[in-house]
Amino acid sequence: MSDNVKILLAEDDTNLGTLLTNYLKAKQFDVTLCVDGEIAMRRFKEQVFDFVILDVMMPVKDGFSVAKEIREVDTEIPILFLTAKSMKEDKLEGFDVGADDYLTKPFSMEELLARINAILKRSYKEGKKETSFKVGDIKYDYLQQTLEINDEAKKLTTKENELFYLLVKKGSDVLGRNEALNHVWGDDNYFNGRSMDVYITKLRKYLSVSDKVEILNVHGKGFRLLVK
Repeated sequence: MSDNVKILLAEDDTNLGTLLTNYLKAKQFDVTLCVDGEIAMRRFKEQVFDFVILDVMMPVKDGFSVAKEIREVDTEIPILFLTAKSMKEDKLEGFDVGADDYLTKPFSMEELLARINAILKRSYKEGKKETSFKVGDIKYDYLQQTLEINDEAKKLTTKENELFYLLVKKGSDVLGRNEALNHVWGDDNYFNGRSMDVYITKLRKYLSVSDKVEILNVHGKGFRLLVK
């Protein structure tokens, strides 16, 4: 279950953070470690992750605040809290902001791994963690960053890949401009908006050889992937 799963880990205790990172990497997870909540939120907006682990008590921005912000743009990604707090009220607050699980320090690495795998199994079973897709007459592999059209594979850049992934995950729903900008560029300012338009144009060019898939503009809202 761990192959290629991308974990965002926010832990301000550098010794524990490094220990957790090394352990999870040894279990074949792809881990990005952040030392405070603000950096973690910035990384979340810049990249696509499969799992989030948040320490509750962190400088600059605490884990609960980060979880709330994440849930505003992603309602499905699993979130696990790590905390020294054991009060029932704290745990309830964690679940209220969208946590999937809550692990109280000190804990064993084996218990952490078991909880991560249990959450991932539920997520995969519910179909939330697909990474390979059939979109019309196109084969899309998020992990390999490739579009395969008419037996020819096109390698996508990181931003092209993350933008197309968001479009695919939305299905027939609209991908809002601000949502895409914040998730892929980390900021929805004017200049990033112009940059995104360039990337949308590039993706449309790649898709132009397909008769069944195109990216539509939804005026005043964003984009939608049309599969005929």
